[in-house]
Amino acid sequence: MQWTDSHCHLDAFEFGGDVVQVRQAARELGVSHCVIPAVHVANFEAVRLLAHRMQDSYCLGIHPLYVPQASEDDLKVLEAQLTLHRDDPRLVAVGEIGLDYFVPALTQSPLREKQEFFYRAQLKLARQFDLPVVLHVRRSADRLLKHLRDLAAAKPWSGIDHAFNGSEVQAQAFIALGFKLGFGGAVTFERALQLRRLAATLPLASLVLETDAPDIPPHWLYTPAEQRQRGVAQGRNTPGELPRIAAVVADLRGMALADLAAATHANTQAALPKLAHLQATA
Repeated sequence: MQWTDSHCHLDAFEFGGDVVQVRQAARELGVSHCVIPAVHVANFEAVRLLAHRMQDSYCLGIHPLYVPQASEDDLKVLEAQLTLHRDDPRLVAVGEIGLDYFVPALTQSPLREKQEFFYRAQLKLARQFDLPVVLHVRRSADRLLKHLRDLAAAKPWSGIDHAFNGSEVQAQAFIALGFKLGFGGAVTFERALQLRRLAATLPLASLVLETDAPDIPPHWLYTPAEQRQRGVAQGRNTPGELPRIAAVVADLRGMALADLAAATHANTQAALPKLAHLQATA
């Protein structure tokens, strides 16, 4: 079985000392491909070089959590980089972009409006360069959907709603617009009742798998805050956790793990069309 980690921050500082070993360990567990999203202009080149070094793929975009310190010149840098690398087969999407209404400061003026400006501008760049989008969605699904509908025009969207955590109605709205839904470590927690129900019942064609490593660890790596305050370390989430996360999803759906691997591999290629050619020639 071969797995695609559709969202993995291999450039994060947590992997700075042993990223080659981390990636090789994941590959030995069957994770044949990782999609590495950028989060701000300062790491555009890092994710590009890492994707080429590891034979993976990458996305370029400005994450909503980095919008407060971003300037409109950063959007010009993004456009210039998309232009420069438009023929790079490893550049598969604009991302990670979106809206974050979980952080209180980002829900208030002027940062709320600045977030929306950057999100909409990056959606327009995705249209300009005919690229899918990888979305960051935290307590913002309805507003995200509004902008997607506004810019839908005659061509449907493609891309991934990363770390999906919304309602069934929201899930169906993203699917109707052409998106796949990313499921990762959060689905391994038994208390995540709605998320686990959706992982079990949404159409198989709508699901992709991710780790968001080193973020969103699965339950077997998670250390509660009170224990962390006492000095108990949290386990490091890596792309090598993907097969075990996948086993949870397969169990929830009552399906064979090999069938889930094949389906989510095809789904990721559908969401990020340049992957099909890239993986065919790997």
